[in-house]
Amino acid sequence: MDRSNKWLRGAVAGCALVLVACGSGGGTGDGPKSGTLRMAFVYATTSQNPFQEMALGAAAGAADAGDVDLTETAPPSINGPQQVSQFQAAVRTARDGIAMETLTPDLFVRPLQQAAAAGVPLATVDTVPPAGADVGLYVGNDNTELGRSLAMEIIKHIPVGTTGDVVLGNDIPGLTLLSQRLDGMKAVLQEQRPTLTVLGPFDTGSEPTDNYNKWNNTVKAHPDAIAYLGAGASDAVSLSLIQKNTGRRMLVGSCDPDAQALVGVKDGYVAALASPEHWLKGYLAIRLLAEHARSGKPLTQGWWNPGGLIINAANIDEIIARQQSDASRRQWFADAAARQLADPGSYLRPLADAK
Repeated sequence: MDRSNKWLRGAVAGCALVLVACGSGGGTGDGPKSGTLRMAFVYATTSQNPFQEMALGAAAGAADAGDVDLTETAPPSINGPQQVSQFQAAVRTARDGIAMETLTPDLFVRPLQQAAAAGVPLATVDTVPPAGADVGLYVGNDNTELGRSLAMEIIKHIPVGTTGDVVLGNDIPGLTLLSQRLDGMKAVLQEQRPTLTVLGPFDTGSEPTDNYNKWNNTVKAHPDAIAYLGAGASDAVSLSLIQKNTGRRMLVGSCDPDAQALVGVKDGYVAALASPEHWLKGYLAIRLLAEHARSGKPLTQGWWNPGGLIINAANIDEIIARQQSDASRRQWFADAAARQLADPGSYLRPLADAK
């Protein structure tokens, strides 16, 4: 199978954006470094699949870069202030580069400014750096397109002219990247199936137990909906379990390749997942930071969009096999990672365009 045909790619920038980060988290400019690199990946929580995937990718990126001492740290559940403290601790030790993913970006404006002022090279992953944070490299998806791709897959199961409700759920209301995914879903539904009524997005909670309880209540409130679509990692898991517990079948779509969500696709409880390919984002961020430290060349700047993947009945066996181990992930992503690192201009856009 030609994997390049499966990648959902954003528009290619008109020019390559490999620029010096003058005062933008680009490092001290002391030239190439030899010996062991001290680096860190600081992320939102160890409790959920997306962030676990990013951490696995970051570890693989450090291993492939060679001679990198990578510290990975995250709170056991979403806790912005605790993550800020962990980031500040990393700044003191990971002087050669920090990749950071957070669900509470507003708390990081000052800490990121301080890290950049201290000469620590920085990249944000998955979440656009907050305004004024002095970070010039962001590795993340076109989340609007990710939502559109999921909705385009779901409407294959909804005949033209169908009437009824489609229920949208948002794991973390107020988080921009999830809102963008939902905006993409809503736009496709309104364009392609205008006879449907889009409800929500309703707050469905982020942590697994809360997500299940909120989705259970939402399904009970809208039992006859045509489809139920989520933007986060727990939604497909919860909606699969609701179907198992009630014996009914629903049309379900969501994001992220959580292991139980993949089982849901395999068992027919989930029609499709739009995977943001979190592993690849963690991998690329660490590789780009390590390359900067090793070579002394300017740190890549801009929005690096690695693309996404639709997971459905056609490729579910391949993706389940991919997700079996660290080694299977590294093998599966090797070609895509090498292709992107060899051709940065095809994946970079101005940071201001991130969506």
